[in-house]
Amino acid sequence: MAQMGRPRTFDRQQAVEQAMHLFWEQGYEVTSLSQLKAGIGGGISSPSFYAAFGSKEALYAEAVQCYLDTYARVTDCLWDDDLAPRAAVELALRRSTKMQCEPGHPKGCMVTLGTMSAPSPAHAHLTQPLAASRARTLQGFVRCVERGVTAGELDERTNARAMGIAFNSFLLGVAVSARDGVKLAVLNAAIATLMSLWDAARAGKT
Repeated sequence: MAQMGRPRTFDRQQAVEQAMHLFWEQGYEVTSLSQLKAGIGGGISSPSFYAAFGSKEALYAEAVQCYLDTYARVTDCLWDDDLAPRAAVELALRRSTKMQCEPGHPKGCMVTLGTMSAPSPAHAHLTQPLAASRARTLQGFVRCVERGVTAGELDERTNARAMGIAFNSFLLGVAVSARDGVKLAVLNAAIATLMSLWDAARAGKT
């Protein structure tokens, strides 16, 4: 009986995760096909690569979705109404910062760094899911501030969008700081300082 082709010698999900780490570390444009093929399952041939993933673009899209389904979920607490709004904001900041600094994967955040590393207009469609994720996180911060105002915890004159942008911008900056080697303890101390914005806006303090 004729053979139907050589079976794959790699785990597909593991291969996507390995590719995700490469794209996370280096960005889309810098990461080459040769690096991807070498990094997947200890190395696969070009025919096997294209049979499994179709193209570098298609693999990047899978890698991005893998990141969004896992690491990016550290800010899901912003949408948890069982948490007090201030607690939700601080938890999102601390969880994301911890994830961006921990060992076992590249430092920083792929949602932030991925867009910075794929500036070509030809690749704009590839980074759209990352942009959507950033927009959702910002919306989550703003929503928490709005919850604080509605609950009477924050002064009714609080600019929810401005405060939400302040929290979100901190996380965007953590992506670069983590890459630069800033320690988690230092960033956690910065979070404590940042949360003073919330405390300063408490109802009855102005």
